[in-house]
Amino acid sequence: MKNLFLSVIATALVAQASTSWAATELPASIKAKGEITVAIMPNYPPMDFKDPGSNQLTGVDYDLGVAIGKELGIKVNWQEIAFEQMVNAVVTKRVDMVMSGMTDTKERQKVVDFIDYFKTGPQFYTLTARQDLQHDIDLCGKHVGTSRRTTFPQEIANWSKAHCEAAGKPAVVVVGTEGSADARTQLRQRRLDAAVQGSETLPYIMGLEKGTFKPLDKAFAFQYTGMAIGKDNTALRDAIQGALNDMIADGTYQKILTKWGLSDNGVAKATVNQG
Repeated sequence: MKNLFLSVIATALVAQASTSWAATELPASIKAKGEITVAIMPNYPPMDFKDPGSNQLTGVDYDLGVAIGKELGIKVNWQEIAFEQMVNAVVTKRVDMVMSGMTDTKERQKVVDFIDYFKTGPQFYTLTARQDLQHDIDLCGKHVGTSRRTTFPQEIANWSKAHCEAAGKPAVVVVGTEGSADARTQLRQRRLDAAVQGSETLPYIMGLEKGTFKPLDKAFAFQYTGMAIGKDNTALRDAIQGALNDMIADGTYQKILTKWGLSDNGVAKATVNQG
């Protein structure tokens, strides 16, 4: 009984020490508030969305954010912000961090730092009924839609130059949409021949609308998804990165990705500005 009691005490002390160590990395202002404000736009399942039954936030980013908050001993205050306003919200300190499926790019790195925590890439898909479209190369000269707020329009243009135009075929016609849901609507209406969204989202979408969509080959580019933090907030950046790497080490991170069927998209270590 004495050994059991000592074991319980030791375990509690280790847990307390771990939490205290993580908390010491946080900026004084965050410690004082006991929370961080995180921007999210719940329109990109399974990364970020609202549960249809409860209308509550859920998804990969939500689960990871909540877990990071527990690791650091602070609350996560989620703020729904339009995607195109997120980087500016960090710069103006409206929010402490962005965690909403944002791609780490060199252009964005000019104003924010990224903690890279997820691997993904854009992928072409179309309606299952389009028997004339079986591979990505079949899209040369076709109308392909994707969210204009993302890096995907440029990625499509780059792919077209390398695979269509370089082979003497007509270029892909890139159509900017209001988001991935809008692209799918236009695809169903036959206003688009195909669309592009992150490869991590297609299995989820195809599961919701069984038999409607089909992917065309694999992702055609590689990207890191990152958490965006102000360049002047290195203490918070380091604390979040440390907490995430602790979660990778103890299996919490992989458990969350597995829950959403995205275990292959995980990283071995959280890095900074590798996009």
